[in-house]
Amino acid sequence: MSNLGKNNNTTKISPKKRVLFLITQSETGGAQRFLVNLAKKLDKNKYEIIFSAGPDGNWEIFNELERHNIPTHKLRYARRNVNIISDLLVIFELRKLIESLHPDVFFTNSSKTSIWGPLAINWPTKIKPTPRLIYRIGGWSFNDPRSAFGKWFWKTLEKYFAGYKDVVIVNNTYELEQAKQLGIKPKENVELVYNGVDVNGLNFLNREEARKELGLADNILTIGTVANFYPVKGLEYLIEAIKILTIDYGLSTIKCVIIGEGEGRPALEIKIKEYGLENNVVLTGRLPDARKYITAFDIFVLSSVKEGFPWAVLEAMSAKLPVVATRVGAIPEMIEDSKNGFIVEPRDSNNLAQAIKKLLDSESLRQEFGIQAHQTVLSKFDEERMVKKIEKLL
Repeated sequence: MSNLGKNNNTTKISPKKRVLFLITQSETGGAQRFLVNLAKKLDKNKYEIIFSAGPDGNWEIFNELERHNIPTHKLRYARRNVNIISDLLVIFELRKLIESLHPDVFFTNSSKTSIWGPLAINWPTKIKPTPRLIYRIGGWSFNDPRSAFGKWFWKTLEKYFAGYKDVVIVNNTYELEQAKQLGIKPKENVELVYNGVDVNGLNFLNREEARKELGLADNILTIGTVANFYPVKGLEYLIEAIKILTIDYGLSTIKCVIIGEGEGRPALEIKIKEYGLENNVVLTGRLPDARKYITAFDIFVLSSVKEGFPWAVLEAMSAKLPVVATRVGAIPEMIEDSKNGFIVEPRDSNNLAQAIKKLLDSESLRQEFGIQAHQTVLSKFDEERMVKKIEKLL
């Protein structure tokens, strides 16, 4: 179940610090993007990196890791959806992996790993030597659209299991303040580390190539996004905004391209058909290296109802695209409203449509926002800064 070398299955003798990364799914999402970028940039003379994830996503992210000679381990029982049996089995699976690899640092990501990590290390007895346990959360699960009980349940779990972790990392000020207010206290501290990108290293296609690949005519104004089809992405509000633009504002020739896939696709297809938007909305499915196609867009839109620090927006800003995004997670720390993009409230299709229309109506405004967004990334969200902050915590 892994491509680890034989020497990795014995007691660690390397002077390098061994770091075992854990993520629930092996798809290409925001948390996976953070880990891949980090793993590629960590000094290989100082760190030995191993990456583990479950089968949800068909091991998609493993292909990129293996291209960079980063060892991977496939977890049979790590699943996104709650299942008591598989969740118990993955704890034993992880414990066996930790006992085999003897990592110095166990770096967990996503809400379920918040529970798996401490239990794997401490139950039924504490593993010796005990790895340093770091938990990086891309967005608190209790901020997801849930029932009151569901929110309380996840708040309780995060508070309880925080005490078993050495460090908790968040990526935006809002969720840092939430951790303080709720009493989420690891052994050391809750640390704020913004996501960062290497602008020069992003492999965007030029506009003509990207539009050709997506089948877009040169003269068609295009709104686009990259998102997995989960409820938190609020894609139904984007579809409703496109309906308002095409019907109420008479912009019948615009295109909306959504790059991604997921369990919410059938519901989106029904809504597209219901609104008669089959000629306006394109669902491309999942595309490898999806970010390279965003240069085909005239406007990038994020319609989420919950986010941490969205990579898609960061990459769109790097590509000098004007952005319309909802006021969630780190967005107010990335976008200065009406200066380098527009911010609207989540679940508000009318205001989303109005903000998009302002940009559709003005090429000069689109260009100005794109330039200002690019400068924001260079000055605030540099990848090297992110990596250095993480290294200090390992």
